[in-house]
Amino acid sequence: MPLDLNDRPILVFWETTKACPLSCRHCRANAILKPLPGELTTREGIKLIDDVAAFGKPYPVMVFTGGDPLMRSDIYELMGHAKDMGVPVALSPAVSSSINEESLSMIKELGVSSVSISLDGASPETHEFVRRIEGHFNQTINAMRMLRGFGIPFQVNSTVMKMNVHELPALFKIVKDSGANAWEVFFLIHVGRGTGLESLDPLEAEDVVNFLYDASMFGVQIRTVEAPFYRRALLQRYAVETGKVKAELRLGPLYEKLRRGLHELMSGVEREPIKPQFARTRDGNGIIFVGYDGTVTPSGFLPLPLGNVRKEGIAKIYRENPILQAIRRAEFKGRCGACEYRFMCGGSRSRAFTESGDPLGEDPLCGYSPNSLNVLNSLGIQ
Repeated sequence: MPLDLNDRPILVFWETTKACPLSCRHCRANAILKPLPGELTTREGIKLIDDVAAFGKPYPVMVFTGGDPLMRSDIYELMGHAKDMGVPVALSPAVSSSINEESLSMIKELGVSSVSISLDGASPETHEFVRRIEGHFNQTINAMRMLRGFGIPFQVNSTVMKMNVHELPALFKIVKDSGANAWEVFFLIHVGRGTGLESLDPLEAEDVVNFLYDASMFGVQIRTVEAPFYRRALLQRYAVETGKVKAELRLGPLYEKLRRGLHELMSGVEREPIKPQFARTRDGNGIIFVGYDGTVTPSGFLPLPLGNVRKEGIAKIYRENPILQAIRRAEFKGRCGACEYRFMCGGSRSRAFTESGDPLGEDPLCGYSPNSLNVLNSLGIQ
């Protein structure tokens, strides 16, 4: 039976600290080297974990993020409490000297379900331009090797933008060869330090999500962040390629370039065609974010305060906030509101808010015209 996303989220992101040794160009946060005043205390963090457990089983996954969560002196105590409560934990650290044999031994012992490692280019030049640290590319590759050596499941996170989009095939090859469980591709949102970088346009974004469909055939789970229209593209490609719908998909030159690059790099690797499967999550629908000071927002990229866990439980905020309820009912405006895919996609609420000030507005990065290629009935999807 599908999880009722009105009742509980799948993922609770906790920005455990703003402190971070990096100062990446695209980051949603303005990270600093020391914690900011007002950070949730150990006792408050334990209460937050207890509140997440109060959602009931199956418990949401708590994603300890930041900043760099490994810069919190009590991080292992907090993750240990989550383990004791039965709440699954994922960890999103910065690649730094904090990732070492001692920390990985603790992470392994605490049963962390997954660690996220960020890689934003297939070359040192691209990745280190984003990360602003010389030698960070090799440090990141080494971190992935260490995680694999410790038997800790990990995923690779990559932010796609104009400056690195042509490296996606080579970047996928690195992810595939690393043994990562998943590749999570972030589509740039102009918040925090990301305001200075150039995002894709709608045609390029459509080409990229179709490239990701091709890449998913090579045995790596691929997810997107702030591009839920990837799900719509998956279904359309699947319906057309299996002959369930007769239509012609007209994709652009970027897609052709990425597709050729992918197949050249993956020559000889067996493809594994599968029916697309995904959770119908989006900001505020199956996902909730708790800031360093307890402020709750629909996601880390949507800085719209909904309440604070110091004053009320996260379950009450998630279930009863009227904005979140409207998001979950898909009460969107513009093309997103008219789209037949609005319940499984719904567009990026973060991008809508950033570009228009309205979290229920349309996602300007999606170029799809509603009802121009409806494959839902042909696939038996409600």
